[in-house]
Amino acid sequence: MSPVLQDKVAIITGASRGLGRAFAVRFAQEGAKLLLTTTDPERAEGTVKEIKGKGGEVAIIKTDISVESDTQKLAEKVMQEYGRVDILINNAAIWYGIEAKPWDIWTAEEWDRIFSVNVKGTWLVCKAIAPLMVKQSSGKIINIASNVARVPAASFFMPYSCGKGAIYTLTHALAHALGSSNINVNAIAPGYTATEASLNQAGTDQTFKLATSEQSIQRREEPTDLIGAAVFLASADSDFMSGQVIYIDGGTVML
Repeated sequence: MSPVLQDKVAIITGASRGLGRAFAVRFAQEGAKLLLTTTDPERAEGTVKEIKGKGGEVAIIKTDISVESDTQKLAEKVMQEYGRVDILINNAAIWYGIEAKPWDIWTAEEWDRIFSVNVKGTWLVCKAIAPLMVKQSSGKIINIASNVARVPAASFFMPYSCGKGAIYTLTHALAHALGSSNINVNAIAPGYTATEASLNQAGTDQTFKLATSEQSIQRREEPTDLIGAAVFLASADSDFMSGQVIYIDGGTVML
C-alpha cells in the first residue's frame, strides 16, 4: 500500500519540537514533501536530520508568523522549493513558558503577545498560503486548536484559552470562505499533552493528574496520539469534511 500523502507538499508551522515535530516525522513517513517553519533553525535541525535520515524530503525557513512579511516569504519559499502546496498545518503558537495563574493577573502585554502569534499569526499564514491553494483548486488546512477553551482550566490560561477559542471561529469562517475553491479547513483540539512546553511548566505533574482525571481514557496524552487525525485530515479520506473541530483529548470534551 502506498503512503497516503505520497508526493503531497505540506507546510507545518512551529515544527522544531512538540506537536509540530511529531506531525513532520509522520507526514514524511507518509510520503509528504515538507516545508517546516521555526523561529530557531538550529533547534529544528534535529527534526530535519531525522526526516532526511529516513529518506524524507524537507526544507526549513525561519518564520515569525506574527510578521506578515515573513508569511509572504513562506509562500514564496514553498513555490521555489516545490511549485505547489497541498497541506497547511497551523501548529505554531505561544505555549512554551506559559504558566497557570488567576484570570485577572495576566497583563495586557501578555494578551497582545499571545494573540499576535496564536490568532493573528495563524490568520496571516492562511492569508499567504490559501491563495496558492485557490489557484490549484485544492488544499487542506488543519488548524491546531485546544480543548482548554471548553474546560474549567480555561480561566487559568485566560489569553491562551481565548486565543484557541478564536481558532474555532477562524476554522469555521475559513471553511465557508474557501469551500468553493475545494479547500477543506478543519481543526484538531488536543487536551493537555506531554510536549516539551507542557513538561517544563510549573506544577506539571499536578496538571496532568487533573487533566487525566477528567478524561474517559485515563492516561497522559502524548504527541503521537494526535498524528493519526492529522494524516486523515490531510488525506483524500476527508475530502467531504470541512469546518469541523475534532477533539482528541481522551474523551474529556464530548459533543
